[in-house]
Amino acid sequence: MVSAASLAALPATSASAAPGDPGEPLEVDVCVVGGGLSGLTAARDLVAAGKSVVVLEGRDRAGGRVYGMTLGDGTVTEGGAEFIGPTQDRIAALAQSLGVQTFPTYNTGKNVYYRSNKRSTYATDGLLGAVPPDWGVVDLELAMTTLSGMAATITPGRPWTAAKAEEWDSQTFHTWSRLNTVSAGARFLFDAFISSTLSVRSKEVSLLYVLNYIASAGNAANAGNIDRLINTAGGGQELRITGGSQEIPLRLAAQLGDRVKLNTRVRRITLDGGPRALVESDALQVSAKRVIVAMSPQQTASIEFRPGLPASRAQLIQRFPMGSVAKFVAVYPTPFWRADGLTGQAVADSGAIDATFDNSPADGSRGLLMGFVNQTNMRRLHGKSDAEIATACLASFVKLFGAQAAAPSHYAYHLWDADPFSGGGPTGIAAPGVLTEFGEALRAPHALIHWAGTETADFWTGYMDGAVRSGERAASEVVALV
Repeated sequence: MVSAASLAALPATSASAAPGDPGEPLEVDVCVVGGGLSGLTAARDLVAAGKSVVVLEGRDRAGGRVYGMTLGDGTVTEGGAEFIGPTQDRIAALAQSLGVQTFPTYNTGKNVYYRSNKRSTYATDGLLGAVPPDWGVVDLELAMTTLSGMAATITPGRPWTAAKAEEWDSQTFHTWSRLNTVSAGARFLFDAFISSTLSVRSKEVSLLYVLNYIASAGNAANAGNIDRLINTAGGGQELRITGGSQEIPLRLAAQLGDRVKLNTRVRRITLDGGPRALVESDALQVSAKRVIVAMSPQQTASIEFRPGLPASRAQLIQRFPMGSVAKFVAVYPTPFWRADGLTGQAVADSGAIDATFDNSPADGSRGLLMGFVNQTNMRRLHGKSDAEIATACLASFVKLFGAQAAAPSHYAYHLWDADPFSGGGPTGIAAPGVLTEFGEALRAPHALIHWAGTETADFWTGYMDGAVRSGERAASEVVALV
């Protein structure tokens, strides 16, 4: 629930006119296309700077990839982006400003590791952190040290400027990992790292992209590192949000009020060389001095641009697909795995679900177990019935946590590949050759159009923090010009 008391008052919209019919544009300073976290953040900053703003969102809700699923008992849990961790300063500051509280992700006990039909448990408070103690772990640690050294030469958000950018962008992460490890265990764990963070197979993604992802897992004062991506304690999964991460965009949208237009899918943006852009949606037209397109690169392909975008941007959006992922959450009377000394976190090499977390509320009054469905299984489950999806996912929970996992009181899932406004998740991915050829186009404004979205962030690209950073950056670009 959004608390009215927590919402800071923003000035009323200064739009010059309300739309009367499709031929009468609403005139504003800035039109934000996309009501996800980046777009809402940009709009909030623009309104605070005294600009008139409208946000056009095609969905029937605000939040984009930050989405709360309502289960059958009324419980709301995260169906999309969820966690906050150290150095994610901008999402933390935004949450605090909105009166949103956080609590630690449950991390007491041991994690589960399931590989080659064998189940084991391991502690995460040692030198390896969340890395499972596979026979290939020494091999893995040596390769991770090399990888971290390479990532240290990357300027976050500008990986194409690295001295070895061409070399690193000419190969997949799969190729590099096979050349730099010898054990099957190390290779599996590297593949699991890519699958759990990007929801693609390691052969689908550029080594340079992965190095930038690692480099981005920090802030201006703290260099990014792979441990911060992997770990719960001290890492990107350290904290959860009371009431669910969707509280942040819901409260932002409430602050912005009727500036946010839902069920308003943008179809066309026209630049005629004049001082304004015309943005045409299903419901209204907007005339704006500047436009911020706050969408993943891939999703901008759904908009017709007149005239067409510059070749570099047009080619980029054809080469930046989303990962493939689903989230499945089951509800139990209690978090029974805790009694067995388990954190609820697991990594598996088989089954519908390959990674899990304890998604229970802070008070532990109910047990919520969340599982990520990886890219291959996401595609296999697409088109299956609810019962078939639940059967496959619950079978994974049983394998990892025992027979009690077979009978939840409720469950819910979200197949992000089937979401027409996202087309996958959690973030856009670059194959070899993309960043060095087209990376500059990720953020470069085009005439009156500016770009936001977590994919355009310098730090924490792919995360909620990256989305907030990108919205702040796009808003500052516009404020300097309007």
